[in-house]
Amino acid sequence: RLEGIWPLFLLSQWNSWLPPKFDTMLPSNHSPFLSCSLFCNILNQLEKAVEAAHTFFMANPEHMEMQQNIENYRTMAGVEALQLVDLEARPHLESYSAGVKHYEADDFELAIKYFEQALREYFSEDTECRALCEGPQRFEEYEYLGYKAGLYEAIADHYMQVLVCQHECVRELATRPGRLSPIENFLPLHYDYLQFAYYRVGEYVKALECAKAYLLLHPDDEDVLDNVDYYESLLDDSSDPASIEAREDLAMFVKRHKMESELIKSAAEGLGFSYTEPNYWIRYGGRQDENRVPSGVNVEGAEVHGLSMGKKSSPKIDRDLREGGPLLYENITFVYNSEQLNGTQRVLLDNVLSEEQCRELHSVASGIMLVGDGYRGKTSPHTPNEKFEGATVLKALKFGYEGRVPLKSARLFYDISEKARKIVESYFMLNSTLYFSYTHMVCRTALSGQQDRRTDLSHPIHADNCLLDPEANECWKEPPAYTFRDYSALLYMNDDFEGGEFIFTEMDAKTVTASIKPKCGRMISFSSGGENPHGVKAVTKGQRCAVALWFTLDPLYRELERIQADEVIAILDREQQGKHELNINPKDEL
Repeated sequence: RLEGIWPLFLLSQWNSWLPPKFDTMLPSNHSPFLSCSLFCNILNQLEKAVEAAHTFFMANPEHMEMQQNIENYRTMAGVEALQLVDLEARPHLESYSAGVKHYEADDFELAIKYFEQALREYFSEDTECRALCEGPQRFEEYEYLGYKAGLYEAIADHYMQVLVCQHECVRELATRPGRLSPIENFLPLHYDYLQFAYYRVGEYVKALECAKAYLLLHPDDEDVLDNVDYYESLLDDSSDPASIEAREDLAMFVKRHKMESELIKSAAEGLGFSYTEPNYWIRYGGRQDENRVPSGVNVEGAEVHGLSMGKKSSPKIDRDLREGGPLLYENITFVYNSEQLNGTQRVLLDNVLSEEQCRELHSVASGIMLVGDGYRGKTSPHTPNEKFEGATVLKALKFGYEGRVPLKSARLFYDISEKARKIVESYFMLNSTLYFSYTHMVCRTALSGQQDRRTDLSHPIHADNCLLDPEANECWKEPPAYTFRDYSALLYMNDDFEGGEFIFTEMDAKTVTASIKPKCGRMISFSSGGENPHGVKAVTKGQRCAVALWFTLDPLYRELERIQADEVIAILDREQQGKHELNINPKDEL
């Protein structure tokens, strides 16, 4: 079991080197918890198995097998939701999450309690983090030279590494266990939430202090500047707005942080090493929600002159959002757009394939698919209750060239995937070329005798280019996610099965926003980020087949097999052209 926020194996290395980023010392998959869960289960220590499994899953939300294990544990006698304990939970992050939940429920008294508690815990853990930086350092950049520093050089090197390490504690404390990316704008967000929460409970002086504290890190935030003016107008005559200053806890913190930054930059110039100050307070337009700017005493309906209501936050997409472009092909039927599907960058189309094409693709699927293809050889990668089979375009063309399946049918797989790519590129009105990232024909088959009282999903809720973290309401764009994917599409081939509905959810992975029943020729396409969490309901009878396509706007991540498939098609076209020329009657040229 881990005590506090620091793993025991990290504390045991107090007398050895501690790198600036403590998270680099954590195993990427938290394997001790994975092993612990398995062994505790074998030893029938169910409670410990659940704790270890939940801890592992909190750091690895993309791990489908562990998610299934937790669901299995939950069905066992005596396992309640309260027993799902994260052994690596960090107090300030837990308090912050609790504050956000109460804030979103409009329970501002409790929100204040937890945000204030989170700040106390944050500054306490910041002190501990900085202390851990003061251990011995290793100068790796000099080791290969056999470099021996003099006394003053060694002191300077050591102190600078300690200082940089302490400066990085801001990032360390904003990063959840097992994650690589910190929560954006983490520390300032506490004060942003608090300024409005205090306003809602009528404590205008504290609201003003928190708003001014937030401005220490984002002095140009127009919304909060407006809030400051508004809060000042609410003060009674005995209060002097100019005498109310930013919260002392953050003011002291920012002062020290800026001094450290200046010292590191100065030392970098003097000692001749490169240093770029990270943007520790990065934000994408702030926390835009309906509580971002106060709208007067009656928040439900009243408006305040000069102040505007914001909108609820939605995950960022690093490009202009457009849709509604031409569908390019006849007979394609537009069904629903993003608004009708209750989301962002979504479209549902019918008749992308004809009935005949669906039958032909389904027929060729039986000849080229391999169990576990595309899933690292795993027969049941997402659920033990279904069998997964798959095949790529290149494999289909290879089988077609060898005569193992009709070449015409193999080429149809290639052609319809290109058709889908063009439709997605056109409909979402993209300014640059959309490339294939991965193309996969996949069939999932319900296993007989394993369908009674199923509560699992055929494919758990996830996002395609980031690691969905429902507890934090975040999607971490970092490995092992396919961060380069920009758009996704699913082209369905049949409907003669039970279950298997495609669903979109909120980022909580629970609230379903749209459900789509597959059928021949139906295509759902959407942007691949955290704005579109999705999954597949259990297939309880029959076989569900589709062509899954992922696209990227970055040519560096083009699908290698697709490039090879393009070359095969070019060769086939040349061969066909050669045969055509050989069959020309010379008299026809006269």
